[in-house]
Amino acid sequence: MRRLPGVFGPLLATVVALSSAAAESATESAHVDGAPPSKIAVVGAGIGGSATAHFLRQHFGPEVQLDVYEKGEVGGRLATVTVNRNEYESGGSIIHALNLHMHDFVQQLGLKQRRGVSGKTAVFDGTSVIAEETDWYLLDLLRLWWRYGISFIRLQMWLEEIMEKFIRIYKYQAHGYAFSSVEELLESLGGSGFVNMTRRPLSDSLLELGVSQRFIDEVVAPVIRLNYGQNVSVPAFVGAVSLASSHSNLWAVEGGNKLVCDGLLKLANVNLERARVTSVRPLNSGGALRYELTLAGESDERHSAAYDMVVVAAPLRAGGGDEGISFPDLSAPVAPGEGEWQGTVATLVHGYLNTSLFGFPDARLFPYAGVLTTDAPALFFNSVAGVYPVDVAPGFRRKRAHEAAVYKVFSPDVLTKEQLKTLFRSYYSAQATEWQAYPRYGSAAGSALPPVELRPHLYYLNGIEWAGSAMEMSAVAAKNVALLAYHRWNGRGLKVDRKDLLRAIKTEL
Repeated sequence: MRRLPGVFGPLLATVVALSSAAAESATESAHVDGAPPSKIAVVGAGIGGSATAHFLRQHFGPEVQLDVYEKGEVGGRLATVTVNRNEYESGGSIIHALNLHMHDFVQQLGLKQRRGVSGKTAVFDGTSVIAEETDWYLLDLLRLWWRYGISFIRLQMWLEEIMEKFIRIYKYQAHGYAFSSVEELLESLGGSGFVNMTRRPLSDSLLELGVSQRFIDEVVAPVIRLNYGQNVSVPAFVGAVSLASSHSNLWAVEGGNKLVCDGLLKLANVNLERARVTSVRPLNSGGALRYELTLAGESDERHSAAYDMVVVAAPLRAGGGDEGISFPDLSAPVAPGEGEWQGTVATLVHGYLNTSLFGFPDARLFPYAGVLTTDAPALFFNSVAGVYPVDVAPGFRRKRAHEAAVYKVFSPDVLTKEQLKTLFRSYYSAQATEWQAYPRYGSAAGSALPPVELRPHLYYLNGIEWAGSAMEMSAVAAKNVALLAYHRWNGRGLKVDRKDLLRAIKTEL
């Protein structure tokens, strides 16, 4: 992993100071007259931005003008690709059973959960299959114990303890509590342990637990490669989020996960503005702090109306850049560590898998629905798996390897024709989607997490991705930003960064 240049350290210190100043002055700018903001802007219409708009509408009421700016398609990194007249997820595709905000969204919008199509998974090290699922759960457990000892039990207990603590966030948010930073949020859930997990590698934490190196290399690393396109040097909390997503009780939205974003924007009754925001600038007029957005058009730039509040729900990069957002009044990048994002490529291939590559010359004997890979230097792909459409017909069955099927391949780079011919015996089509999908976690190792409050009534949502990147993490951050914005606006400081939350909630009950 590359690190950012040494100059980044002083910039980080400046940003943290600016963030602290924003938090300190936020209460001073509270509107104690009880009047809601007149206009709020949300930049970005992915799951984070659409959920933020939904929660802001809930808290501030129907009279506020709510404008959402999106330069591309609604849904952001939740996207679909058409293959052979069917739609397939090319972006975020799975939702964990404990993702309560996503459950609520689907229920409120009248959407349905998409049923899964079962299939077995194997791990390939570039030479042979070294781990595999079978049709018998007890046999799988026996094989895990024989090869890895009790490492899988230690990992499972660790994950369950983390998830048990993390789901406290739903109770805290249901009682209206908010946090001014990602660190404060994590501290409230798991104490200093959770915060420390964002600052040390996953591999170190697992070895300390007694998980074997072999298990880390052959089971943990393939999951991290699948979900984040990186290795086990990612922070431990990031790794826990990734490993939790390998749970068997997963689901998706019928018709595509991006329908949640469309539905939330309609439910929030927003004005959707198709424009790219290039900068956010403060305006001081009449003694009130407002913000103006600079919008890039095809031939020129224009400026937005003045907003009382702005939420940036799109990834920020140090220095802005061609596709980034700048903040002219801030003397340093507003997003510590976000100079680098991890590129990954999702390729939807309609064809015949080359099962000989995995040791099965006869494709009819190939039993796996998906193959993960270890961190072997010669491997050019992270995973390959048969996928099914976003609308699964009642009679749908997963195709066998000797039949033409649709596969999703994750790789660090666009696959060459030679690589496609290596992975597939033949194919009808191959459509690649290049994503700047996740933070490159090694680029900010040991750094503070990005701030939530940039200035009074100017908030940043996507900093939570440096603790863990997933749909539900964005939804949790959206609820937190909406609550924080509401409390700051109304001067309700007791609802922000409360230290004795469990006791406070019991008292309220």
